[in-house]
Amino acid sequence: MVGAKKYHAAAVLAVWLLIVTFFMILNRTLDLEVFFVLSLIGLLVVAVLIDGAFSRPRYMRYLGYVIIVEVAIFAYIVAEKILEIIAA
Repeated sequence: MVGAKKYHAAAVLAVWLLIVTFFMILNRTLDLEVFFVLSLIGLLVVAVLIDGAFSRPRYMRYLGYVIIVEVAIFAYIVAEKILEIIAA
């Protein structure tokens, strides 16, 4: 099956996000920032696992753009939390 890696990666990431959502609901703490950080961790793990050693498919380039955007949003969240701590 050509391109099966990306479908398996999408399924694994979806299962990861469902598990995170389940435990957040179970804990009764629906925090978007925590969900975003855990989704970023899952995306980075999946990206490392599906990255080929000798070839770089087109979807990996697009996934790189998504990772860059998510890391920028993560940096914004961290900066916001630091400013929140400094202000207190």
